[in-house]
Amino acid sequence: MRSTTTRRGRTVVVALAAAACTLVTACGAGESREDAAPEPAEDVPGITEDTITIGGHWPLTGVAAPGYSEIPGGAQAYFDYVNENGGIGGRDIELVIKDDAYNPTNTTQVTNELVQQDEVFGIVGGLGTPTHSAVIDFLNEEGVPDLFVSSGARKWGETPEEYPYTFGWQPDYVIEGKVIGQYIAENMPDAQVGLFLQDDDFGEDGEMGVRQFIDDQIVETVRYTPGNTDVGPQVAALQAAGADLVLGFNVPSYTALSQLVALRLGYEPQWYYSNVGSDPNLVGSLLARFSEGAVEDDASLLDGVMTSEYIPGVDSPDNPWVQLWQEVWDAHGEEGELTNYRIYGMSWAYTFVQAAMAAGDDLSRDGIVEALESGGAGFVGPGYGPFRYSADSHLGLSGLKVVELQGGVGEELTDVLVTDLGDAEITEDASAAGDAPPENGVPSAG
Repeated sequence: MRSTTTRRGRTVVVALAAAACTLVTACGAGESREDAAPEPAEDVPGITEDTITIGGHWPLTGVAAPGYSEIPGGAQAYFDYVNENGGIGGRDIELVIKDDAYNPTNTTQVTNELVQQDEVFGIVGGLGTPTHSAVIDFLNEEGVPDLFVSSGARKWGETPEEYPYTFGWQPDYVIEGKVIGQYIAENMPDAQVGLFLQDDDFGEDGEMGVRQFIDDQIVETVRYTPGNTDVGPQVAALQAAGADLVLGFNVPSYTALSQLVALRLGYEPQWYYSNVGSDPNLVGSLLARFSEGAVEDDASLLDGVMTSEYIPGVDSPDNPWVQLWQEVWDAHGEEGELTNYRIYGMSWAYTFVQAAMAAGDDLSRDGIVEALESGGAGFVGPGYGPFRYSADSHLGLSGLKVVELQGGVGEELTDVLVTDLGDAEITEDASAAGDAPPENGVPSAG
């Protein structure tokens, strides 16, 4: 183990002190990241002459495993593809995958293992709002790059002065709420709106954005606790309140559960589900499983449901990014077909490769943060809108579009709409419309 690690806001002696720090307890104080000299690559955890070792936590088991467990496999396939094409500055990327079962206590344990035992360079793509919230303080106090959290909570990027090593990747739930809120205000002004929310920052952020536009249309708000699969009371409350349009900010399992309860109650509102919970193929299979075969496995069960999209998925096989992901999966994927969740993992993996290349050959923890802050807003990738990365914002993609699902395909209801937190205007933005991957499928440093 190296003797010191430099982080923004402190330098910590870890050779002896690490053994005394329990689980995710942070220790020490010292010079600022800005004043510290760059760390030579040979002294950086997770970096050798030949490898870059990173890790992350995902629900490989448990209630959130369907769909989400496929994400690291997609990332692994893309990293294998990059390694086959020369890696990052000649270094192969090694991804350490840990299962936290979408349980914050487990997340704390496995993240501690990744940092203290596996000595990863950084955590990349760690999934979940309640789960990653349990480790964000630890990672920042330890100076560990905490990149591209697989969640749209605004906390990952709103206050970089508080969390200097954490970066979001996907559009945050506030701007998703703003976009659907504006759409409803303009196109469904008479709708009686109910909110079906995960009871954490996920639901809170979505609600915040929605209420900026349709606060006076909301007739009921209900919340569920992850892990409690009985959502009968919540759906019944929405029905009793007369909600004819329900907006769900929830994970896929709870899309299926809410649909099953609504079927049982004979409740037929218009539905909108956040992009993270609306994959029609996955939800169709969950409906069949949860109903014990009473409902057939069919993606068309979500026909008519509204959602949002911010990257192209399997319903766009002619898109050049999807064609690249298919090539990657065919060459390096595990068993099974290419899915939207695997595409999601490949997409943030692409951004990690771009950031690491931009940081230069002498890759350091502070160097990758500085590369994202100074140039990340100009990174090109599969996202429909630009990134918002800067020294003042670590928020991810800024654009998405509202679609209606029909036969497993998202039919556009809006153009790509770009915005930011607060009172930022929502505008149409086609700046990413012509983006395509480089010929070899590997990003450059720019």
